[in-house]
Amino acid sequence: MPQRLPPVLSVHDLPVAELAAARLDGELFRIDDCFAPVDEIEQPAHRARALRAALPERLIAEQHSAAWVWGALEAPPLHHELCVATGARASSPGVGWMHVREVVIDPSEIATLDGMQVTTPLRTSIDLARFSATFGESEELVIAWLMRHHGFGVADCVDDMQRRRNLPNKRRAAARLARLVAG
Repeated sequence: MPQRLPPVLSVHDLPVAELAAARLDGELFRIDDCFAPVDEIEQPAHRARALRAALPERLIAEQHSAAWVWGALEAPPLHHELCVATGARASSPGVGWMHVREVVIDPSEIATLDGMQVTTPLRTSIDLARFSATFGESEELVIAWLMRHHGFGVADCVDDMQRRRNLPNKRRAAARLARLVAG
């Protein structure tokens, strides 16, 4: 009886040449730097597993990377945005395809999907509103998608921010989120 392939394959499973050949043969499709069999339906757990394959433990996908994992973005960001909890003693691997920052984060703001830690859709939306260098239609669409698919709204984001003291960029985020209501 043939053995079933794992839902996500990386260079840790098969040599890159075999993965590329299977993709060209139509047996696999690409998920970030990994691959999945064509009979898999891509879901957040697949994207999380693909991201986890390339990362050290303790790193948490956030902002656009988390939005991609949740399904709010069709393609992964060029530079993955990751964070580590303050005091977690994780070092940045120093590669150009990811940005890592240290943050204060509550365990309730983290979901674990197939072994990869990802900020919850609510925390992801708040962080996008707080930290996006530019905040235009694409960010608004991502946040609106997360809200629609995960059952929360602008008021939930604002309430969450108001409960925290000394939260950087709180006013800017509230103003940006208010544009969603106005639109």
